[in-house]
Amino acid sequence: MEIFLNIMEIFLNIVVPVLIVAVLAALFAFCLSFLGDKLAVERDPKIDEIEHNLSGANCGGCGYAGCSQFAEALFKGEADISRCNPTPPDNKKAIAKILGMDAFESEATVAVVHCAGGNRAADKYAYQGFGDCKAAELLAGGSKACEYGCMGMCSCVSACGYNSVKICKDTGASVVDKTSCTSCGNCISSCPKGIIGRIPKSARVYIACSSHAKGKDVMSVCKVGCIACGKCERTCPEGAIKIENNLPVIDYEKCVSCGKCVECCPRKCILFHGE
Repeated sequence: MEIFLNIMEIFLNIVVPVLIVAVLAALFAFCLSFLGDKLAVERDPKIDEIEHNLSGANCGGCGYAGCSQFAEALFKGEADISRCNPTPPDNKKAIAKILGMDAFESEATVAVVHCAGGNRAADKYAYQGFGDCKAAELLAGGSKACEYGCMGMCSCVSACGYNSVKICKDTGASVVDKTSCTSCGNCISSCPKGIIGRIPKSARVYIACSSHAKGKDVMSVCKVGCIACGKCERTCPEGAIKIENNLPVIDYEKCVSCGKCVECCPRKCILFHGE
């Protein structure tokens, strides 16, 4: 009799609770499955088509968490195709067609570092800390005497997922390899100085300076900084260069890449890109 009571006690204390938990788990699973089917939000197949045509880089350069989220935003009309630079033009045209838009026309771009100073620019102090450009920027705006100067501490190099940004051995400043750059924008957003921008991929020349300081002040801190002498503006046969706020600005719709601005620049701050 005692053995029977012990078996019953074990059954009530162990087996029954386990059975109850198993039954409840099965019930909850059924309810979740049932409700999941009933409450599921239908995903328009066009979103999958759009995502299929995107680059798939999931780089975040468009401002969204990934290509899937960006595809949904495009479908809803909350974003523009041009925000995804890694996606090839033909794919963008396909997306425009899916969305019922006019044909998308946009020239491919590449990133450029608008500074060639590096070790040719003066330091205002010797940085002994750890980290990248963002960390150095926290200490009095960085180590360079030029407030626009590239510090060469690799924030952009680390941000690039395509190994397209490197530190130039000769200058100590960042440079972009136009052959592998997808223009995703990660290097642009990573630069605390804001000196990385985009130019048309077909362009041969770019301004390798970002300083808006006056010529005398530039010369005191950098050997290759633009002094806004205006030679490039006067020399350009197409009128494609204008001095604005002490810095040349190239109108790439007018520029024919003749290179005369590169040849005439006394400070050598207008450069050929990728040559």
